[in-house]
Amino acid sequence: MLSEKTIPVKSEDIVSREIEGELLIVPISSGIGDMEDELYTLNETGKEIWNLIDGQRSLGTITADLSSRYDAQKDEISKDVIGIVSELVNRKILNV
Repeated sequence: MLSEKTIPVKSEDIVSREIEGELLIVPISSGIGDMEDELYTLNETGKEIWNLIDGQRSLGTITADLSSRYDAQKDEISKDVIGIVSELVNRKILNV
């Protein structure tokens, strides 16, 4: 279970690139994500979170950083951060 102390790390089995403002995540080995999906894109919120994941920041730190930038309740931001990170962990795009 993810918590504010969880530190996400990008998998070594993916590459990510921003192309024309869109973040693309491409698995480079089998067993990542769903077999039907060959690449993933993240929305603006997901992209902001992805860009803050550096293997050193905790989910709490990422939430605090986003809270200072945006006019949204910290609880809502935390829910978004944990939701997106959880999905990416399930797809083996992130490790914790």
